[in-house]
Amino acid sequence: MIDDTTGQEPAARPLRSSFDRYLQDKGKGRGGEGGNYRRNAARELERFVEWAAGERGNDDWTGITPEEADHDPTFEDLDERVFREYARHLAGDRGLKQNTVQTYYAYISAWCGWCVNEGYLEAHYAQRASATAPLPDDDGRKPGDQQAWTPEQRHALTRHVDAQAREAIEAYTTLPDDVDPLDKQRARYAALKAARDRALVVVLAYTAVRVGELLRDPDDPRRRGVRWEDIDLEDGSMDVYRKKQQWDAASLPDPVISPLRSYRKLMGPPTERWPVFPTLDQRTLAELVQEELADRGEPSETIDERRGEYARDLLLALDEDIRPPSITTDGARSMLQRLTEAAEIDIDHPKHDYLAPHGGRRGMGEVLVRAFGYTVAARYLDNSEEMVRERYSHIEAGELGDVATEALDEVDSVGG
Repeated sequence: MIDDTTGQEPAARPLRSSFDRYLQDKGKGRGGEGGNYRRNAARELERFVEWAAGERGNDDWTGITPEEADHDPTFEDLDERVFREYARHLAGDRGLKQNTVQTYYAYISAWCGWCVNEGYLEAHYAQRASATAPLPDDDGRKPGDQQAWTPEQRHALTRHVDAQAREAIEAYTTLPDDVDPLDKQRARYAALKAARDRALVVVLAYTAVRVGELLRDPDDPRRRGVRWEDIDLEDGSMDVYRKKQQWDAASLPDPVISPLRSYRKLMGPPTERWPVFPTLDQRTLAELVQEELADRGEPSETIDERRGEYARDLLLALDEDIRPPSITTDGARSMLQRLTEAAEIDIDHPKHDYLAPHGGRRGMGEVLVRAFGYTVAARYLDNSEEMVRERYSHIEAGELGDVATEALDEVDSVGG
Protein backbone atom coordinates (compact mmCIF):
# COMPACT_ATOMS: atom_id res chain seq x y z
CA MET A 1 0.00 0.00 0.00
CA ILE A 2 1.47 3.35 -1.10
CA ASP A 3 1.04 6.36 1.16
CA ASP A 4 -0.86 9.08 -0.74
CA THR A 5 1.07 11.93 0.87
CA THR A 6 4.62 10.60 0.52
CA GLY A 7 4.44 8.07 -2.31
CA GLN A 8 6.22 5.57 -0.04
CA GLU A 9 5.28 2.17 1.21
CA PRO A 10 4.43 2.58 4.93
CA ALA A 11 7.20 0.14 5.90
CA ALA A 12 9.79 2.32 4.13
CA ARG A 13 8.89 5.45 6.04
CA PRO A 14 11.04 6.81 8.89
CA LEU A 15 9.81 6.00 12.38
CA ARG A 16 9.41 9.69 13.25
CA SER A 17 6.93 10.13 10.38
CA SER A 18 4.27 8.36 12.46
CA PHE A 19 4.74 10.25 15.71
CA ASP A 20 2.57 13.32 15.11
CA ARG A 21 -0.42 11.30 14.00
CA TYR A 22 -0.03 8.80 16.83
CA LEU A 23 0.26 11.51 19.47
CA GLN A 24 -2.76 13.32 18.04
CA ASP A 25 -4.79 10.13 18.35
CA LYS A 26 -3.67 9.68 21.95
CA GLY A 27 -3.92 13.34 22.97
CA LYS A 28 -6.79 15.07 24.70
CA GLY A 29 -8.71 18.24 24.02
CA ARG A 30 -9.12 20.06 20.74
CA GLY A 31 -6.98 18.53 18.03
CA GLY A 32 -5.49 16.04 20.47
CA GLU A 33 -2.94 18.64 21.55
CA GLY A 34 -3.20 18.12 25.32
CA GLY A 35 -2.89 15.47 27.97
CA ASN A 36 -0.14 14.06 30.15
CA TYR A 37 -0.12 10.77 28.26
CA ARG A 38 0.68 12.58 25.01
CA ARG A 39 3.53 14.48 26.63
CA ASN A 40 5.04 11.38 28.24
CA ALA A 41 4.59 9.27 25.11
CA ALA A 42 6.28 11.95 22.98
CA ARG A 43 9.27 11.95 25.31
CA GLU A 44 9.67 8.16 25.23
CA LEU A 45 9.20 7.93 21.46
CA GLU A 46 11.95 10.49 20.99
CA ARG A 47 14.24 8.49 23.26
CA PHE A 48 13.45 5.32 21.35
CA VAL A 49 14.16 6.78 17.92
CA GLU A 50 17.41 8.35 19.15
CA TRP A 51 18.45 4.96 20.51
CA ALA A 52 17.42 3.29 17.24
CA ALA A 53 19.57 5.77 15.32
CA GLY A 54 22.57 5.03 17.53
CA GLU A 55 22.41 8.39 19.31
CA ARG A 56 21.73 6.97 22.78
CA GLY A 57 23.06 4.18 24.93
CA ASN A 58 26.58 2.80 25.00
CA ASP A 59 29.35 4.18 22.84
CA ASP A 60 29.49 0.94 20.84
CA TRP A 61 25.80 1.05 19.93
CA THR A 62 25.48 1.92 16.23
CA GLY A 63 21.73 1.75 15.86
CA ILE A 64 19.41 -0.65 14.09
CA THR A 65 20.00 0.33 10.47
CA PRO A 66 22.47 -1.72 8.42
CA GLU A 67 25.96 -0.24 8.20
CA GLU A 68 25.61 0.34 4.46
CA ALA A 69 22.24 2.09 4.86
CA ASP A 70 22.11 5.84 4.49
CA HIS A 71 18.78 6.68 6.10
CA ASP A 72 17.08 7.23 9.43
CA PRO A 73 15.56 4.11 11.04
CA THR A 74 12.44 3.00 9.18
CA PHE A 75 9.68 0.51 9.90
CA GLU A 76 11.49 -2.00 7.67
CA ASP A 77 14.29 -2.02 10.24
CA LEU A 78 12.00 -3.10 13.09
CA ASP A 79 11.50 -6.65 14.30
CA GLU A 80 11.18 -8.35 17.67
CA ARG A 81 14.98 -8.40 18.05
CA VAL A 82 15.00 -4.58 18.06
CA PHE A 83 12.42 -4.37 20.82
CA ARG A 84 14.27 -7.03 22.80
CA GLU A 85 17.44 -4.94 22.60
CA TYR A 86 15.54 -1.83 23.66
CA ALA A 87 14.01 -3.68 26.61
CA ARG A 88 17.54 -4.72 27.58
CA HIS A 89 18.69 -1.10 27.18
CA LEU A 90 15.93 0.18 29.50
CA ALA A 91 16.61 -2.53 32.04
CA GLY A 92 20.33 -1.72 32.09
CA ASP A 93 22.01 -0.28 35.13
CA ARG A 94 20.80 3.32 34.74
CA GLY A 95 19.13 3.78 38.10
CA LEU A 96 15.60 3.16 36.83
CA LYS A 97 13.23 1.33 39.13
CA GLN A 98 11.66 -1.87 37.89
CA ASN A 99 8.16 -0.47 37.45
CA THR A 100 9.60 2.62 35.74
CA VAL A 101 11.25 0.40 33.14
CA GLN A 102 7.91 -1.34 32.62
CA THR A 103 6.17 2.03 32.20
CA TYR A 104 8.69 3.38 29.67
CA TYR A 105 8.50 0.21 27.60
CA ALA A 106 4.69 0.32 27.70
CA TYR A 107 4.72 3.66 25.84
CA ILE A 108 6.77 2.11 23.01
CA SER A 109 4.67 -1.03 23.00
CA ALA A 110 1.44 0.99 22.70
CA TRP A 111 2.88 2.88 19.73
CA CYS A 112 3.94 -0.42 18.14
CA GLY A 113 0.38 -1.75 18.46
CA TRP A 114 -0.99 1.40 16.87
CA CYS A 115 1.48 1.01 13.99
CA VAL A 116 0.15 -2.48 13.33
CA ASN A 117 -3.41 -1.16 13.14
CA GLU A 118 -2.31 1.64 10.80
CA GLY A 119 -0.44 -0.68 8.44
CA TYR A 120 3.13 0.41 9.24
CA LEU A 121 4.05 -2.95 10.78
CA GLU A 122 2.96 -6.49 10.07
CA ALA A 123 3.06 -7.68 13.68
CA HIS A 124 3.09 -6.37 17.23
CA TYR A 125 6.75 -7.18 17.73
CA ALA A 126 7.00 -5.31 21.06
CA GLN A 127 4.60 -7.72 22.78
CA ARG A 128 6.24 -10.95 21.69
CA ALA A 129 7.63 -13.03 24.53
CA SER A 130 11.18 -12.83 23.23
CA ALA A 131 10.96 -9.03 23.08
CA THR A 132 9.67 -8.57 26.63
CA ALA A 133 11.89 -11.23 28.21
CA PRO A 134 14.63 -8.76 29.34
CA LEU A 135 12.10 -6.56 31.17
CA PRO A 136 12.28 -6.86 34.95
CA ASP A 137 9.33 -8.06 36.93
CA ASP A 138 7.25 -5.36 38.57
CA ASP A 139 8.86 -4.48 41.88
CA GLY A 140 5.62 -5.08 43.72
CA ARG A 141 5.41 -1.52 44.99
CA LYS A 142 1.96 -1.06 46.48
CA PRO A 143 -0.04 2.18 46.48
CA GLY A 144 0.11 2.08 50.26
CA ASP A 145 3.88 2.53 49.97
CA GLN A 146 3.35 5.83 48.15
CA GLN A 147 3.25 9.09 50.02
CA ALA A 148 0.15 9.84 52.06
CA TRP A 149 0.03 12.79 54.43
CA THR A 150 -0.19 11.51 57.98
CA PRO A 151 -2.62 13.21 60.38
CA GLU A 152 0.38 14.78 62.12
CA GLN A 153 1.80 16.13 58.86
CA ARG A 154 -1.58 17.43 57.70
CA HIS A 155 -2.11 19.18 61.04
CA ALA A 156 1.38 20.70 61.00
CA LEU A 157 0.99 22.05 57.46
CA THR A 158 -2.54 23.42 57.88
CA ARG A 159 -1.62 24.98 61.22
CA HIS A 160 1.38 26.68 59.62
CA VAL A 161 -0.51 28.17 56.66
CA ASP A 162 -3.36 29.23 58.95
CA ALA A 163 -0.97 31.11 61.22
CA GLN A 164 0.72 32.76 58.24
CA ALA A 165 -2.60 33.85 56.75
CA ARG A 166 -4.00 35.18 60.02
CA GLU A 167 -0.85 37.19 60.65
CA ALA A 168 -0.77 38.67 57.13
CA ILE A 169 -4.48 39.51 57.09
CA GLU A 170 -4.31 41.15 60.49
CA ALA A 171 -1.28 43.18 59.44
CA TYR A 172 -3.22 44.44 56.42
CA THR A 173 -6.58 45.13 58.05
CA THR A 174 -5.11 46.98 61.04
CA LEU A 175 -3.04 49.47 59.04
CA PRO A 176 -3.67 53.11 59.99
CA ASP A 177 -5.67 55.26 57.57
CA ASP A 178 -2.72 57.53 56.77
CA VAL A 179 -0.40 54.74 55.64
CA ASP A 180 1.39 55.19 52.33
CA PRO A 181 -0.78 53.73 49.49
CA LEU A 182 2.02 51.53 48.17
CA ASP A 183 2.71 50.16 51.65
CA LYS A 184 -0.97 49.34 51.99
CA GLN A 185 -0.89 47.57 48.63
CA ARG A 186 2.16 45.55 49.67
CA ALA A 187 0.34 44.48 52.84
CA ARG A 188 -2.74 43.51 50.83
CA TYR A 189 -0.68 41.48 48.40
CA ALA A 190 1.07 39.65 51.25
CA ALA A 191 -2.32 38.88 52.77
CA LEU A 192 -3.68 37.64 49.43
CA LYS A 193 -0.67 35.40 48.89
CA ALA A 194 -0.91 33.88 52.37
CA ALA A 195 -4.68 33.45 52.07
CA ARG A 196 -4.33 31.79 48.67
CA ASP A 197 -1.70 29.40 50.00
CA ARG A 198 -3.90 28.51 52.98
CA ALA A 199 -6.96 27.94 50.81
CA LEU A 200 -5.08 25.73 48.38
CA VAL A 201 -3.49 23.67 51.15
CA VAL A 202 -6.79 22.98 52.93
CA VAL A 203 -8.50 22.05 49.65
CA LEU A 204 -5.71 19.57 48.87
CA ALA A 205 -5.70 18.29 52.43
CA TYR A 206 -9.42 17.73 52.96
CA THR A 207 -11.28 17.37 49.65
CA ALA A 208 -9.23 14.52 48.11
CA VAL A 209 -9.59 16.29 44.74
CA ARG A 210 -6.78 15.46 42.32
CA VAL A 211 -4.41 18.37 41.80
CA GLY A 212 -4.93 18.06 38.02
CA GLU A 213 -8.67 18.57 38.55
CA LEU A 214 -8.10 21.66 40.66
CA LEU A 215 -5.40 23.63 38.87
CA ARG A 216 -4.24 24.43 35.35
CA ASP A 217 -2.47 21.79 33.31
CA PRO A 218 -0.49 23.42 30.45
CA ASP A 219 -0.69 20.14 28.52
CA ASP A 220 -4.48 19.86 28.68
CA PRO A 221 -6.47 22.94 27.59
CA ARG A 222 -9.64 21.64 29.26
CA ARG A 223 -8.01 21.84 32.67
CA ARG A 224 -7.90 25.60 33.16
CA GLY A 225 -8.20 25.53 36.97
CA VAL A 226 -11.30 26.07 39.10
CA ARG A 227 -12.99 29.46 38.99
CA TRP A 228 -15.16 31.15 41.58
CA GLU A 229 -18.20 30.30 39.46
CA ASP A 230 -17.40 26.63 40.08
CA ILE A 231 -17.61 26.96 43.87
CA ASP A 232 -20.75 27.10 46.03
CA LEU A 233 -19.72 27.92 49.58
CA GLU A 234 -23.29 27.76 50.84
CA ASP A 235 -23.88 24.21 49.60
CA GLY A 236 -20.28 23.15 50.23
CA SER A 237 -19.56 21.92 46.71
CA MET A 238 -17.14 22.54 43.88
CA ASP A 239 -17.45 21.58 40.20
CA VAL A 240 -14.27 20.01 38.83
CA TYR A 241 -13.33 18.35 35.55
CA ARG A 242 -12.75 14.79 36.64
CA LYS A 243 -10.18 12.28 35.46
CA LYS A 244 -13.03 10.41 33.76
CA GLN A 245 -13.37 13.37 31.34
CA GLN A 246 -16.56 14.91 32.67
CA TRP A 247 -17.64 17.63 35.08
CA ASP A 248 -18.72 16.52 38.52
CA ALA A 249 -19.37 18.01 41.96
CA ALA A 250 -16.80 17.50 44.72
CA SER A 251 -17.61 18.02 48.39
CA LEU A 252 -16.14 20.88 50.41
CA PRO A 253 -16.00 19.82 54.07
CA ASP A 254 -16.22 22.32 56.91
CA PRO A 255 -12.44 22.88 57.37
CA VAL A 256 -12.33 24.23 53.80
CA ILE A 257 -15.28 26.66 53.86
CA SER A 258 -13.97 29.35 56.21
CA PRO A 259 -10.52 29.74 54.58
CA LEU A 260 -12.14 29.98 51.13
CA ARG A 261 -14.73 32.51 52.31
CA SER A 262 -12.09 34.69 53.99
CA TYR A 263 -9.86 34.48 50.92
CA ARG A 264 -12.69 35.41 48.55
CA LYS A 265 -13.63 38.44 50.66
CA LEU A 266 -10.01 39.62 50.66
CA MET A 267 -9.58 39.11 46.92
CA GLY A 268 -12.90 40.56 45.79
CA PRO A 269 -12.75 38.94 42.31
CA PRO A 270 -14.13 41.31 39.66
CA THR A 271 -16.16 38.48 38.09
CA GLU A 272 -17.07 34.90 38.90
CA ARG A 273 -14.84 33.75 36.04
CA TRP A 274 -11.68 34.65 37.93
CA PRO A 275 -9.50 31.70 38.94
CA VAL A 276 -9.71 30.74 42.59
CA PHE A 277 -5.96 30.13 42.66
CA PRO A 278 -4.32 32.61 40.25
CA THR A 279 -0.67 32.46 39.43
CA LEU A 280 1.47 34.97 41.29
CA ASP A 281 4.40 34.68 38.90
CA GLN A 282 5.51 38.26 38.39
CA ARG A 283 6.79 37.83 34.83
CA THR A 284 3.54 36.19 33.71
CA LEU A 285 1.40 38.88 35.32
CA ALA A 286 3.55 41.72 33.97
CA GLU A 287 3.27 40.43 30.40
CA LEU A 288 -0.45 39.84 30.80
CA VAL A 289 -1.17 43.33 32.13
CA GLN A 290 0.92 45.06 29.47
CA GLU A 291 -0.61 43.07 26.60
CA GLU A 292 -4.19 43.51 27.80
CA LEU A 293 -3.89 47.27 28.40
CA ALA A 294 -2.21 47.66 25.01
CA ASP A 295 -5.09 45.74 23.40
CA ARG A 296 -7.47 48.19 25.09
CA GLY A 297 -5.75 51.04 23.33
CA GLU A 298 -3.54 52.34 26.16
CA PRO A 299 -0.23 53.86 24.98
CA SER A 300 2.95 52.37 26.45
CA GLU A 301 3.67 55.51 28.50
CA THR A 302 0.25 55.31 30.16
CA ILE A 303 0.70 51.59 30.83
CA ASP A 304 4.02 52.27 32.56
CA GLU A 305 2.41 54.98 34.66
CA ARG A 306 -0.49 52.74 35.63
CA ARG A 307 1.83 49.91 36.64
CA GLY A 308 3.90 52.35 38.67
CA GLU A 309 0.83 53.13 40.78
CA TYR A 310 0.66 49.53 42.00
CA ALA A 311 3.01 47.55 44.20
CA ARG A 312 2.14 44.38 42.25
CA ASP A 313 0.62 43.70 38.86
CA LEU A 314 -1.93 41.34 40.44
CA LEU A 315 -3.56 44.30 42.19
CA LEU A 316 -3.76 46.23 38.93
CA ALA A 317 -5.23 43.15 37.27
CA LEU A 318 -7.91 42.99 39.97
CA ASP A 319 -8.85 46.65 39.52
CA GLU A 320 -8.93 46.39 35.71
CA ASP A 321 -10.46 42.89 35.55
CA ILE A 322 -7.52 41.45 33.65
CA ARG A 323 -8.04 37.79 34.39
CA PRO A 324 -4.79 35.89 35.08
CA PRO A 325 -4.31 32.15 34.51
CA SER A 326 -4.57 29.69 37.34
CA ILE A 327 -1.46 28.43 39.04
CA THR A 328 -0.22 25.24 37.36
CA THR A 329 0.10 21.81 38.91
CA ASP A 330 3.90 22.25 38.86
CA GLY A 331 3.46 25.61 40.55
CA ALA A 332 1.49 23.94 43.33
CA ARG A 333 4.29 21.44 43.85
CA SER A 334 6.81 24.26 44.16
CA MET A 335 4.53 26.02 46.63
CA LEU A 336 4.21 22.89 48.77
CA GLN A 337 7.96 22.42 48.74
CA ARG A 338 8.35 25.95 50.09
CA LEU A 339 5.64 25.52 52.71
CA THR A 340 6.85 22.10 53.87
CA GLU A 341 10.30 23.54 54.48
CA ALA A 342 8.95 26.65 56.20
CA ALA A 343 6.75 24.53 58.50
CA GLU A 344 9.78 22.35 59.33
CA ILE A 345 7.87 19.14 58.68
CA ASP A 346 9.90 15.94 58.73
CA ILE A 347 9.45 13.83 55.60
CA ASP A 348 10.59 10.23 55.46
CA HIS A 349 9.86 9.08 51.94
CA PRO A 350 12.11 7.63 49.21
CA LYS A 351 10.70 9.78 46.39
CA HIS A 352 9.49 13.08 47.87
CA ASP A 353 11.24 15.33 50.37
CA TYR A 354 8.13 17.46 50.76
CA LEU A 355 4.37 17.00 51.14
CA ALA A 356 3.38 16.36 47.53
CA PRO A 357 -0.15 17.24 46.32
CA HIS A 358 -1.18 13.63 45.70
CA GLY A 359 -0.21 12.81 49.27
CA GLY A 360 -3.09 14.97 50.51
CA ARG A 361 -5.55 12.92 48.48
CA ARG A 362 -4.08 9.62 49.63
CA GLY A 363 -4.03 10.81 53.20
CA MET A 364 -7.74 11.55 53.05
CA GLY A 365 -8.28 8.16 51.45
CA GLU A 366 -6.60 6.55 54.46
CA VAL A 367 -8.84 8.49 56.85
CA LEU A 368 -12.04 7.65 54.98
CA VAL A 369 -11.30 3.96 54.54
CA ARG A 370 -10.43 3.53 58.21
CA ALA A 371 -13.45 5.55 59.42
CA PHE A 372 -16.21 4.58 56.99
CA GLY A 373 -15.00 1.67 54.86
CA TYR A 374 -14.27 1.24 51.17
CA THR A 375 -17.71 2.06 49.77
CA VAL A 376 -17.96 5.54 51.28
CA ALA A 377 -14.29 6.26 50.54
CA ALA A 378 -14.77 5.28 46.90
CA ARG A 379 -17.62 7.77 46.48
CA TYR A 380 -15.63 10.59 48.06
CA LEU A 381 -12.48 9.78 46.08
CA ASP A 382 -14.38 9.45 42.78
CA ASN A 383 -13.03 5.97 42.23
CA SER A 384 -14.50 2.51 41.95
CA GLU A 385 -14.69 0.51 45.15
CA GLU A 386 -12.52 -2.14 43.51
CA MET A 387 -9.78 0.39 42.81
CA VAL A 388 -9.95 1.83 46.32
CA ARG A 389 -9.69 -1.65 47.81
CA GLU A 390 -6.61 -2.28 45.68
CA ARG A 391 -4.93 1.04 46.48
CA TYR A 392 -5.60 0.82 50.20
CA SER A 393 -5.20 -2.93 50.54
CA HIS A 394 -2.55 -2.39 53.22
CA ILE A 395 -5.29 -1.12 55.55
CA GLU A 396 -7.36 -4.27 55.15
CA ALA A 397 -4.24 -6.39 55.57
CA GLY A 398 -3.48 -4.62 58.83
CA GLU A 399 -7.03 -5.03 60.09
CA LEU A 400 -6.97 -8.72 59.20
CA GLY A 401 -3.71 -9.00 61.08
CA ASP A 402 -5.40 -7.53 64.15
CA VAL A 403 -8.23 -10.04 63.77
CA ALA A 404 -5.74 -12.89 63.52
CA THR A 405 -3.88 -11.66 66.60
CA GLU A 406 -7.12 -11.44 68.56
CA ALA A 407 -8.09 -14.96 67.46
CA LEU A 408 -4.70 -16.32 68.49
CA ASP A 409 -4.98 -14.63 71.87
CA GLU A 410 -8.37 -16.26 72.45
CA VAL A 411 -7.04 -19.69 71.45
CA ASP A 412 -4.01 -19.29 73.66
CA SER A 413 -6.16 -18.25 76.63
CA VAL A 414 -8.41 -21.30 76.17
CA GLY A 415 -5.44 -23.58 75.81
CA GLY A 416 -3.84 -22.13 78.92
